[in-house]
Amino acid sequence: MDEYTPKERLARALKGESVDRMPAISVTQTGTVEQMEACGAFWPEANEDAEKMATLAEAGHKVIGFEAVRVPFDITAEAEFFGCDIKAGTKEQQPSVVGHIVKSMDDIAKLKDYDISKGRVGVVCEAIRILAEKYGNELPIMGSMLGPFSLAQHMNGDDWFMAIMTDEEFGHALMELTTEFNIAYAKKMVENGADTMVIIDPTASAMLIGDEFYQKFVVPAHKKIADAMRELNVATVLHICGDTTPSLPLMESSGVDAISVDQNVDAATACGMVDKAVIIGNLDPVSALWKKTPEEIQKISQDVLDTGVGLLAPGCGIVSKTPNANLQAMVEAAKSHKY
Repeated sequence: MDEYTPKERLARALKGESVDRMPAISVTQTGTVEQMEACGAFWPEANEDAEKMATLAEAGHKVIGFEAVRVPFDITAEAEFFGCDIKAGTKEQQPSVVGHIVKSMDDIAKLKDYDISKGRVGVVCEAIRILAEKYGNELPIMGSMLGPFSLAQHMNGDDWFMAIMTDEEFGHALMELTTEFNIAYAKKMVENGADTMVIIDPTASAMLIGDEFYQKFVVPAHKKIADAMRELNVATVLHICGDTTPSLPLMESSGVDAISVDQNVDAATACGMVDKAVIIGNLDPVSALWKKTPEEIQKISQDVLDTGVGLLAPGCGIVSKTPNANLQAMVEAAKSHKY
């Protein structure tokens, strides 16, 4: 079988095509304190400065061995872009959304005129440009964004879960805004060099809102993003937190190329629940990758590989205190696996 560049290998793997071996990647956030110390780019500055963001993303490749570079590291830039209050992060902790801005249809109308180059979403796009200029011919350049349902929840607060059930006009209007933003943001990342797009939509779970509302509000939004990326020949990966096992067919119906499942999902079952989508996962980022030894990680990785996953990866974002050696053990397990 032909050998491929990392860029070719991941592109083929995400389409379910044959490759020489498994790519070694993480579709969720990659930054850790040990990588920051190795490259000199630290949170929170690496969340806000394009050069430092690119440097820390590069450390995932140069220090850990991931065969892709990926930004950003947090999921608050989108909400901050629209004006939500953000609690600043630290070297070890990610920023979080603490204030919401949308309560009415009038609030939504006021947010429709925006400039995608502004704020931290602009910083992410610039970091992608920096990485693409350096690695774009060889490595996959992975862009990631908070998905439209979770962005709507950040903007509306906890009222959002009730709003979609009691005021569908409002719910659809806010989802239309966030979905159009996601598409514009994704296109800008692609314009700057991204060739793979990850949708992180943690609260868009059928376990939280039920199949009916997932079908009504989430599937159409994800499908619009996946369709827009397909027109640009960009693969899409969808990650939703929690046990998404029962809703995997619904998730696949949006047309994404791959689904990242978290540690609460039985990976073997997940592989049998989808038709064409590639299943990615799902080492526990806390109890395994952070807490275990490299030798234990090798064994756990093999157990996950034995389930038939298409790509080995963390089940959620990597914990900032995760040792480099543990991530390197996962990477080596992936690199040594032939389908």
